[in-house]
Amino acid sequence: MQSVNKNPYYPDIPIFLVLIPFISAINYYLTYTNIKLNGFLLLTFTIDTVQGYFGWWGARSFIFHLDKRLPYEKNLVKRLFIQVAGTLVIGLFIISILTEVVSLIARGRTVPLDFYSFDLFIIGIWFLVVNGIYLGIHYYKRYQESELQRLHEKQIRTEGLFVKQGKQEILLHFQNLEGLFVDGDYVVACQLDGKRFYLTQSLDKIEKEMPSEFFFRLSRQYIIHRQSVVGFKRIENGKILVQLKATSRFPVEITVSRLRAPAFKSWFQPS
Repeated sequence: MQSVNKNPYYPDIPIFLVLIPFISAINYYLTYTNIKLNGFLLLTFTIDTVQGYFGWWGARSFIFHLDKRLPYEKNLVKRLFIQVAGTLVIGLFIISILTEVVSLIARGRTVPLDFYSFDLFIIGIWFLVVNGIYLGIHYYKRYQESELQRLHEKQIRTEGLFVKQGKQEILLHFQNLEGLFVDGDYVVACQLDGKRFYLTQSLDKIEKEMPSEFFFRLSRQYIIHRQSVVGFKRIENGKILVQLKATSRFPVEITVSRLRAPAFKSWFQPS
């Protein structure tokens, strides 16, 4: 089930709006030994944070591009390799260019070489973290979708039974079903209005999908809804004869074996 939000990685934007200043602060701690709290520090910290936002946005755009061209599910190993390599190159390139521009404007010269040997190395590690966050969000979203799908299927199983009719799939609501019976190679689902639907699944498999509080397997041939049962009477050898409402689709009476009889009594007359 699709989320209403069009961003498949939501809430990545608020996460990184908070995370990138935090990363910049850690980078300052790792890079400088003598940090003085003043206006210059605030200015450089702001510039570095803005550069971080640009670098992240470039990496993010590349990840979104890969989602269209090479989804994770298509080839995970290839996708991860291209994504990590691509986001590193794009992110570090953007930050390097912006850093050079700022240095030329503010100081009139290019940045020192140790920026490329030390600072970019640390920044590159953070881009690996960025990839990890996006990968985690992706699979968490897939997990959420699978859980929603599972709950949806569970809800369907409690509401009705899906049957194919041509190219259509029709939901037969349990409350409208009179019961099911075996007819040759098929199982026939009968509605209260007289409509019949032919199922290719076995009665054993269908039985597992039916809510036991409403349906009972009388024999190898019949599953009946509680609303179709009028009563029952005991016959020889511990067997019972289940009496049904008179219709043209089911016998008026169906024999239940001695082994099934106690379960039917408990189902039909729960204590």
